[in-house]
Amino acid sequence: MNAKQGAMKTLQLVTHGMFASAAAGLIAATFLVLAVRAAADERAGTQTFPAEQKTPAAADGADAQFKSLDQEVQGLKKDVVDLNKDLFVLEEELLFPANTQLAVFVSMDVGEFFALDSVTLKIDDKEVTNYLYTARETEALNRGGVQRLYLGNLKVGQHELVAFFTGKGTHERDYKRGTTLKLDKAIGAKYVELKISDRQSKLQPEFIVKEWE
Repeated sequence: MNAKQGAMKTLQLVTHGMFASAAAGLIAATFLVLAVRAAADERAGTQTFPAEQKTPAAADGADAQFKSLDQEVQGLKKDVVDLNKDLFVLEEELLFPANTQLAVFVSMDVGEFFALDSVTLKIDDKEVTNYLYTARETEALNRGGVQRLYLGNLKVGQHELVAFFTGKGTHERDYKRGTTLKLDKAIGAKYVELKISDRQSKLQPEFIVKEWE
């Protein structure tokens, strides 16, 4: 077993234990709320109170108990969500350490010359991702959003990155273009942006690949 496999095994064990503990607490609290509510409903349906007994006070006490239990359940749900976020970050740090990390992002500044359908990314002639966009995702990109298309590891040295963009050009014609970047990967994380923009001078889209400094 190498170091990476050992780290992943440790992460799986830690994840399993933390999630099991949090999930058990959440389930127990949820069942407690349901049990208390069921008992209260049954009691309210079968018990007859004397006229002089202060039933509103009793009802207020039950409501306060329910509210307290609901707050506890909501707190446990938030803890599980926070735990999931922390584990996701930990997993990325183990799988994609900063020394070998490569991240590729997509951005758009497109108006009338191109409508994006998909992006295919190859590194050293090997396809690493092929992403098909929804209308909502392309709308978010057009509003200035940036999407992380790919996250992986890349060894130190010279590499070739090729991106293919598929979509609709002017007059709803099918449009496919490619662009290439010669990448010199050093020690440390490397960030690359695939930018799509309108080229007004030629009335066509322009596809640019650039490294972030």
